[in-house]
Amino acid sequence: MIDVATTWQQACTALAAGDYDTAFDVLEAALREAQPAQRGPLHLYLASVHSLYGDPALPDVQRELQRATRTDSALASTPLYAALDAERHARAHPEEPTPPAVPPAVRTAADPLARYHAVCALALCGDPQAALDVHLPITELPVHLRWRLRSWQADAQESLGHTQDAAHLYAEAAHLSAGLNRATMLQEQAALELQLGNAEGAKRALDQARPLYPPAVTQDDDALNLATWHYLRAQAMLNLGRPEAAQDAIREADRLEREHGDPSYGVALVRGQVLTHLGQTEAALTAFQDALTLAAPQDRPYANHELGVALLDLDRPVDAREKLEAALHERDYPFQPEVLADLAECDYRLGRLAEAQAGAEAAMAQGAVVPASLVLGSVALDYFQLDEALEHYERVIREAAPETRDWILAHQMAADIMAQQGFPNPSAAYAHAQQALALTPESDDWHATLQDYVTRTQALIGTQGGGRTLN
Repeated sequence: MIDVATTWQQACTALAAGDYDTAFDVLEAALREAQPAQRGPLHLYLASVHSLYGDPALPDVQRELQRATRTDSALASTPLYAALDAERHARAHPEEPTPPAVPPAVRTAADPLARYHAVCALALCGDPQAALDVHLPITELPVHLRWRLRSWQADAQESLGHTQDAAHLYAEAAHLSAGLNRATMLQEQAALELQLGNAEGAKRALDQARPLYPPAVTQDDDALNLATWHYLRAQAMLNLGRPEAAQDAIREADRLEREHGDPSYGVALVRGQVLTHLGQTEAALTAFQDALTLAAPQDRPYANHELGVALLDLDRPVDAREKLEAALHERDYPFQPEVLADLAECDYRLGRLAEAQAGAEAAMAQGAVVPASLVLGSVALDYFQLDEALEHYERVIREAAPETRDWILAHQMAADIMAQQGFPNPSAAYAHAQQALALTPESDDWHATLQDYVTRTQALIGTQGGGRTLN
């Protein structure tokens, strides 16, 4: 005669080692030997293990739940059955406006396995705060569920907009897992670090994840996870100012997707961003068009915005306006102030200075300080209001991330304006010119101009300082 609790512990030991086949064998062998009264709980444990496979295992979960209640109808009133059935229902009906009930008695059940599946059900049915409110110390769970609990909790925190908390939970999930599961958790952490603007933190997480993949990845699922690794690495490298490394990564992501699945919106979008940073605007435009073709409805404003900016870079403001207005019409798009600033740039390129100024001021009021200030600086220069233009470019220098394209442009323009003013403050003009020169390629037309400003301001500073020149 078998012991159900011992059988479950044996299955959990196999699951902790990642040996799912053995776990199923243990439970199914026990079913063959079990007395009728023991079979129901074993079917529930089998349902729990099947549920680890997510949506593809829905028929298996439903089959085991039905077998459990056919064996013993009283099991339908147990917390574990209720939690598993709620999770199954949430997966099977994700669009239902009314989520399945997870009774308080299930959320506070003595059985930690029931509480775990209650967390899953609540997270899946769109009640992340309730999922987080379930009291479930990880030490009460079998080892194979501990990292999964942290992953569900991270997903719930992310749904609530608590990105930093979610990143910490994914880091803990990675610590609790191993192998490719650990790689996946590290990649989830990296994705959130990128959202938080922490490219270095994302790179560290990705550096830990890469060695967890086998030297030769042949399974489609593993290859697509590796494609995601390269996609995230491309973003990290781009944000760290290494566009060539980003290009290598995004090419590999695209190759893996095409060999083992389908091209994705995200990879096409990042490919366009990388090409933009490399100055390959025509190629970037094609990538952004690919992204728009592949985009789901909620992603289309992002692709339209990137397309609009690329068209502006190609000095096609009429075409750019069409794409930017399409992005602006999506009220939930979080970068609407930046779209307003880009539309103001379109107006400026079309010679509509009053409209450009009004649009940029509206964008500035909504928080798009850097792009709006660039437009306002251009408008002020056209009106030959040099002092006002200088104020706008100096604001860009203060607000933009150092060494970005906008930051470099603002230093270039500030030095140029001061030159037009006759270098009233040669030290400030020298500082602007030198900062820009250090990051301006020799092939750029600005390089010779900036070098001239550096030379002239050095001479002026030397004259004012009694003959001393700068090192």
